[in-house]
Amino acid sequence: MKATGIVRRIDELGRVVIPKEIRRTLRIREGDPLELFTDRDELMLKKYSPIASVERFAEGTAKSLSEQSGYLAAICDTDSVLAASGTGKRSLVGKTVSEQMTEIMTSRRSYLASLAEGGDVYPVAAESDFAATAEIVVPIVANGDCLGAVILLSGDEGAVMEAPAVKLARLTAEIIANQFE
Repeated sequence: MKATGIVRRIDELGRVVIPKEIRRTLRIREGDPLELFTDRDELMLKKYSPIASVERFAEGTAKSLSEQSGYLAAICDTDSVLAASGTGKRSLVGKTVSEQMTEIMTSRRSYLASLAEGGDVYPVAAESDFAATAEIVVPIVANGDCLGAVILLSGDEGAVMEAPAVKLARLTAEIIANQFE
């Protein structure tokens, strides 16, 4: 745990202001749920991720999705890649999702692109070295909230995502979303 040197007082309603710089760095937005942890005289706040609570399920789901589709499969929450399976998975797991993926998830619409068809293929994680040539991104939406996304990636030259892969990604996103409804 890093000390920031910032000190804040609690107001009469028990509120503490988290400085804008820290919110920006940790990607905490207005309305984001935070989880509270205590240990003796310490209080810790952590951004709450409902999908992280089913991380083992996400790992198995990513593995099955990769085996069935033949592509690199990843499951992420709104902040980071929780699970991945297939060639290149090590460059994704645990990494922070890129701004482009955040925008796709925020739109709550599926995204399909292929370099071979002239589309824009966005990086899943900002610091990943996996060079995708085609991708499917399907947001996981439960009770109107975007919880994350199911992503299929191909690194093969000239790859185009076919309809069965799109259906498989959508089905997987629905199954995960149903865990929270």
